[in-house]
Amino acid sequence: MGMSSKVFLVSPEEMPEALAAAAFMRMLRQESPSRLPDFAGQRVRQASITVELGEGTPLRVVHRTFSMLDIGADGVLDVARLSTQQVARMADFMAPESQTQAAKAPIVDAANRFIARGGYWQPDDLLLRRIDAAALGHLPCRRVRVLR
Repeated sequence: MGMSSKVFLVSPEEMPEALAAAAFMRMLRQESPSRLPDFAGQRVRQASITVELGEGTPLRVVHRTFSMLDIGADGVLDVARLSTQQVARMADFMAPESQTQAAKAPIVDAANRFIARGGYWQPDDLLLRRIDAAALGHLPCRRVRVLR
């Protein structure tokens, strides 16, 4: 048994498009000026899927996360904005006790929730089934074009 990570961007037609995980990691690390010309100037829904493998074959989806990516007019991922949103998601997740205390206070500091919410989305049932099917190799999908 093993695990595999899959990354998909969702097209305007509500179809998952495969983005090479290695290319996405290069974009996150800003190692090279990788660009996504087909998504330039857009906010794009992204799905990160972890699948369990059995003898190299995808067996089942074990974890999913969904993020919004901001792609600049030049096709380059806005890593700073994504990082801010991810940190806010973790801060919100890691501080459940302070949320309970804040709920009792007359003024609630919800800044992290607003920042985090801007970087998160949830697919409807049909799109979730498409993403899972693509991750398991049951739905052929287009590959995202990445230019260097």
